Amino acid sequence: MATKTFSKRAQFQDVFQNVIVYSDNAFDPANAATGSGTFSATDVTVTGAALGDVVLASFNLDATDAVVTAAVTAANTVTVVVLNNTAGAVNLGAGILRLYVLQPNSQLSF
Repeated sequence: MATKTFSKRAQFQDVFQNVIVYSDNAFDPANAATGSGTFSATDVTVTGAALGDVVLASFNLDATDAVVTAAVTAANTVTVVVLNNTAGAVNLGAGILRLYVLQPNSQLSF
């Protein structure tokens, strides 16, 4: 594992060279089964997303004690995961999903 301490003040925008914004106004994630620790996963196509990119996810509905997260799992594919932290099933329904795919700046070396 490597860490890098920058000698100058590095701004957030210096760390990433591109930001891909994806929005789906009718995203309906798959249901997470009954029981804490269960999850559902839904793949979405995000053109330009690559392994190693950072993904920030937001969903406009109450997650009802679940966690909504996302990661690039293949080229042009982001998997949105709903992790169930409850004793019952979780069905979030359709809402607005926004994904921000942050592509690391290749000029920064570690």
